[in-house]
Amino acid sequence: MDPNSTIAMIGDNAPMMLSILVFLAAGTLAFAAMIGMRAREAVRRRAARVGVDEGAPMGRRSLRYSGMESAQKLVDYATQHYSSVDSTDLKLLRRRLVQAGVYDPHGVAYFFIARAAAAVGLAAGAFFGLPIFGLAGKTSFWLFIMFAGMAGYLAPSFYLDRRIAAKRLEHQAGFPDFMDLLVVCADAGLAMEASLDRIGRELAVSYPSLAANIHMANLEIRAGRTMTEALEHLGERLGLEEARSFATLIQQSDELGSSIGDALRVYSDDMRHKRLSRAEEKAYSLPAKLAVPMMVCIFPVIFIVILCPVIVRLATNNW
Repeated sequence: MDPNSTIAMIGDNAPMMLSILVFLAAGTLAFAAMIGMRAREAVRRRAARVGVDEGAPMGRRSLRYSGMESAQKLVDYATQHYSSVDSTDLKLLRRRLVQAGVYDPHGVAYFFIARAAAAVGLAAGAFFGLPIFGLAGKTSFWLFIMFAGMAGYLAPSFYLDRRIAAKRLEHQAGFPDFMDLLVVCADAGLAMEASLDRIGRELAVSYPSLAANIHMANLEIRAGRTMTEALEHLGERLGLEEARSFATLIQQSDELGSSIGDALRVYSDDMRHKRLSRAEEKAYSLPAKLAVPMMVCIFPVIFIVILCPVIVRLATNNW
C-alpha cells in the first residue's frame, strides 16, 4: 500500500482514531481503579474481621481490643481507688454527679480521668502551640502553660456546675406540674406509689430528668424503703428546696394523721404562686437588663443618624 494513501486515510479518520484512543485509555484507567478498589475492599474486610472478632485467637492482638482493655482497666482502677475513700469531698462529688444526671457507678472515676486528661491535654497543646505565635523562650511561656493546665483541671467542674444548673431549672419548672398531677391522682383515689408511677409516665416527654428521678423514687419504694426516705432522696437528687419541703410535708401529714389530699392541694397552690412570682420577677428585671444593650448598640446608631447630616453640612459649608 502506498504510504501516502495510508497517511491520507488516517488523516481522514483522525477524529475516529482519537475517540478510540480516548476510549481505550479511559477503559484501562477504569479497570485499574476497579482492581485497586477490590483489593482495598478485601484488605479492609480482613482487617475488620481481625479487629471485630475479639473472641477469635487473633482478635486479642488487635490494637482496638488492646486499647479498650487498657481503658477498662484504668476505669476499674480509678473506681476501686475512689470507691474505697469515704471522705466528705467525694460524697459531695457523688451528690453533684447525681444532681447532674450522671447515675453511672463509674461516674467518679470518669470525672477524675477527664480532669487529668483535660489538664495534661491543654498544657501539652499550649506547650506545642505557643511557639507558633513566637512566645517560646519568654517568661510568660510557662505562665501560659500553667494557666492552660489549670483551666483543663477546672473545666470538668465548670461543666458539671452548668449541667447541674440546667437540670435544676428543668426540675424547678416541672415541679409545680408534678404537684398538680399529684393532687389530681390523690382526688382520684390513687395511692402514693401508683400516683408516682402514673406521674412519671406523664412527665416523661416534657420533663425527662424529673420523670427519671420520680421513677427512681418509685423503685426505691418497691425495694423496701419508706415513703419518707424515698421522697427525701428524691429531694436530694433534684436539688430543690421545694422537693425537700414536700418530703417533710408528707412525713408530717403521715405522723399527724391529717388529710394528705388537702395538704397537697395547699402546697400545689403555693408552688403555682411561686412559679408566677418567678415569672413576674423576670419580667420586672427585663428593662434593667436591656438598659446596657440599648446604650451600647442602639443609642450610638440613633446619635449617628441624627448628627450625620449636620456634620456633613458643616464639613461642606452647605446650609
